[in-house]
Amino acid sequence: MTDLTSLTLAEARRGLAAKTFTSLELTDAHLSAIEAARVLNAFVMETPEQARDMAKAVDEKIAKGDAGPLAGIPLGIKDLFATKGVRTTACSKILGNFVPTYESSVTSQLWRDGAVMLGKLNNDEFAMGSANETSCFGPVGNPWRREGSNTTLVPGGSSGGSASAVAALLCMGATATDTGGSIRQPAAFTATVGIKPTYGPARVGASSPLPPRSIRPVRSHAASATARCCCARWPATIRRIRPRSTSPCRITRPRSANP
Repeated sequence: MTDLTSLTLAEARRGLAAKTFTSLELTDAHLSAIEAARVLNAFVMETPEQARDMAKAVDEKIAKGDAGPLAGIPLGIKDLFATKGVRTTACSKILGNFVPTYESSVTSQLWRDGAVMLGKLNNDEFAMGSANETSCFGPVGNPWRREGSNTTLVPGGSSGGSASAVAALLCMGATATDTGGSIRQPAAFTATVGIKPTYGPARVGASSPLPPRSIRPVRSHAASATARCCCARWPATIRRIRPRSTSPCRITRPRSANP
């Protein structure tokens, strides 16, 4: 079987629908990838047990033919979005170990449509930054390297954890926010595609306050994808795009033993 983490979101949806693999298998593959790539510091909170419970519930719905459009798709959530029962800090010591008793508008719609949460993603503190170096959890590494060099590159910000996690195949998609480029710039830095929809369609309730911003879906590694975002839902119109071979960079699959 093809490495499940290398599938595009659309390919994963087709495989789940055809019962080629289960959501639990897909989720476990990404959880293993996250564990092996902690050197990137893309995730600030991993939720493996919750992810497996969500995946099992989705598998039951798929078996009954009652699955939503994102059924079984493992996602990462930027730590700016409130997640009920899961620590949400906006990557700031100010919020400490705050655990919301409510769900953000964006994530509630993702769970409604069957997505699976792998954990919370690193970002610049309160989304104020452009290199993901201001997080209280430390900086995020970019999985790309310049040819011939092992120097760690920044993934951009403030949604650096989201872009890095998707580029390194740690999740099939990720939420992010954008006021002045925090979706678009990290996407450019990591060879992924980020979409900032017009302000309004994607509600920002229960996300850490800043001037108006929106979320985006993103799926890629050395290949990129395009997607539309409407009301925090990611439809199946996703296609894979391979990068130009003249790129001066290469992508690495970080492991904990890497320098």
